[in-house]
Amino acid sequence: MFRSLHMKLVLIMTLLIVSLMTVVGAFLINSVVGFYLRDFYERMEEVITDEAFLRDLQSSTDGEESGAQMIAQILDSYNGVLGVDGRNRNYYVLEGQTGQCLASSGPQNDPGTNYSNNLLAALNGKEGFQSDASASYMDVAFPIQRGGEDYVIYIRDNRQTASALNSAIIDLIVKALFFGLVISILLSFLLSKTMIIPIERLTEGAERVAEGDFSHKIQVASRDEIGILTGTFNAMARQLQETLAEVENERSKLDTLFLHMTDGVVAFSTTGAVIHANPAAERMLGRSIPVGEEDGPDYGSLFGDVAPLSKVLDLEQPDYLEGDRNVGGRSLELLLASFSREGQGGALVVIHDVTEQRKTEELRREFVANVSHELRTPLTNIRSYAETLVDSAGTIPPQMEKNFLEVILSESDRMTHIVQDLLTLSRFDSGHSQLNLKRFPFGQSVSEVYNAVRMEAQRHGHTVTLDMEENLPQIVADRERIVQVMMNVVSNSIKYTPDGGRIDIRAGRSGERVWMEVSDNGIGIPAEDRPRIFERFYRVDKARSRESGGTGLGLSIAKEIIDQHGGVIRLVDRSGPGLTVRIELLVEGPVHGPA
Repeated sequence: MFRSLHMKLVLIMTLLIVSLMTVVGAFLINSVVGFYLRDFYERMEEVITDEAFLRDLQSSTDGEESGAQMIAQILDSYNGVLGVDGRNRNYYVLEGQTGQCLASSGPQNDPGTNYSNNLLAALNGKEGFQSDASASYMDVAFPIQRGGEDYVIYIRDNRQTASALNSAIIDLIVKALFFGLVISILLSFLLSKTMIIPIERLTEGAERVAEGDFSHKIQVASRDEIGILTGTFNAMARQLQETLAEVENERSKLDTLFLHMTDGVVAFSTTGAVIHANPAAERMLGRSIPVGEEDGPDYGSLFGDVAPLSKVLDLEQPDYLEGDRNVGGRSLELLLASFSREGQGGALVVIHDVTEQRKTEELRREFVANVSHELRTPLTNIRSYAETLVDSAGTIPPQMEKNFLEVILSESDRMTHIVQDLLTLSRFDSGHSQLNLKRFPFGQSVSEVYNAVRMEAQRHGHTVTLDMEENLPQIVADRERIVQVMMNVVSNSIKYTPDGGRIDIRAGRSGERVWMEVSDNGIGIPAEDRPRIFERFYRVDKARSRESGGTGLGLSIAKEIIDQHGGVIRLVDRSGPGLTVRIELLVEGPVHGPA
């Protein structure tokens, strides 16, 4: 019942009014009692200490029959000053030794046998002026002599007036308390409504915020502390909404990043349970990595062989551990580090697929070795023949000396070709080689290549044929480079076909592409070597390639040129001896250049 703020406020106001009226009533009652006590004793002292009053009491007259009656008459004349009314306050004239009542102002001629301290003191010859707030009466007593007789004048007030006034005050306080309680309850309800309604609105707003609804704005017109609190709450809800939106945006970006990043990421808790894994990690590791499954993989089963989890968790940023793993023929590089978040931590494993990188490094090493080897051979020949000429100067026959010089020139030309081809490939790799795109007739270029190689083919006894579709279109390409590729492919067929062979050149159109095929019945290429035929310096028969003057870079350059044009150069699978190379180019070129 009293958990409601309404009832608490009502109870507080009620207790406040009751406490206030109780304190006020106690002070009023005590004040009334004190006032009557002070007034009584001050008045008595004022009268009794009056010399004229005492002289009248003590001076006897000749022939008076009773001193007590004379004293009573004198006291009657001072009733107004003494406040004697014959009902609540009376005087008594007592015999000084026995305390017998001789005269009084009221119908009761005897004050009773219950003598007060003041009366006992007066009977003993002393004045009795002691007040007693706890007594139910007020009294004073003092001895006096008249006509040689001892008397005691005793004035007693039964405090009925003070009691009546106190009763009236108590009645008034009770009535005031009743009306005060009614008013305080009504005001407390009004006050509680004034305070509770904004608080209830704040509570409702807080519940909506807790449920994720930040659109509701609390309306409070007051400008007091509750109004300020409401405005602050609205600002807090708006700021919280913006903050959560930013957090959700960042989380969405991170989720998207983890989902689409090429590197694998797997996060573990301090117990080794998987708390995050992206698709790249599952693809690289070749297995499913469910999150939150008790019987699923954990750190120990995934990476326990690389480093124990405790060792990873002990790492401090930016320290990390490295590891390697081969999965399905792919080389994986593992980076293991710890992370902490709000008192919690875990381990993070980042997986890099370095297969292509290591393959590239291997190809680079092989390329450097091939370049060194290709350049060393002609350099060795040049040096050998040059040393022979120097050592045998003047003794070598002229014809032999001429042959030596021809070998030196031939090897120098071979080195020049190698360097030129390497520079061409370097320009392709660096992107500095620009295509001179123009529109030209594709069929005419094929015919020119055919006519250019006929004489060379005839020297080897080859039969060269040309089969070309009619009305081949003009294409957009770099004519000089395309002709270079065609010449390279046809020249290779001439070189690697034994004398007396057959070389067929065909050309045509297929949709948005034109094509050219060069077929021969030469030595061909084994199936295991075909995937590497376009690699730099790669030869099937290295000895014969050098004998024919090849550098091993021709097909690599041809592939770079065709790739820049958005075309395709490939080997065509076929039965029988020999080889077929097919070139395909886009009619409109890699970009729509000017006609």
